[in-house]
Amino acid sequence: MDTNFIYWTGAALLTIVGLAGLILPGIPGAPLILAGLVLAAWAEGFAHVGLWTILFLTLLAILTYAVDFWATMFGAKKFGASKRAVIGALIGAIAGLFFGLPGVIFGPFIGAVIGELSARRDLQQAARAGIGATIGLVLGAALKIALAFAMIGIFAVVRFF
Repeated sequence: MDTNFIYWTGAALLTIVGLAGLILPGIPGAPLILAGLVLAAWAEGFAHVGLWTILFLTLLAILTYAVDFWATMFGAKKFGASKRAVIGALIGAIAGLFFGLPGVIFGPFIGAVIGELSARRDLQQAARAGIGATIGLVLGAALKIALAFAMIGIFAVVRFF
């Protein structure tokens, strides 16, 4: 079997699993996509996709994590959340990773509500902060997906055009 075919198949599998990992908890989406793209470039001895492209793709992969946390905090803040609620949403997002998909969805909400209640706000305001954090989480997921497709698109343009 051709070695290049094996490398490209591995690259495609890493990229596909990485795309799934953007939504599914416990799978590092952007790093797997990056690994798949680097493997594809390596399969051709970096003849088409060079160091600067790989560094830029790495920056975009890192940016997916920053966007995820920023969006959750932004959503909570836009709904009038206190600093404690924003911090709670961030802690809830991190803690939620350990509880699978339900944790990823409800972690920021619960964290924001607890943070807002600790700031001595009423339950209605705490719920608003939680809803804002959840909307931010959805916004973050959309931005992560956009960045991932940008990574794949940049690779394709550099490689094939």
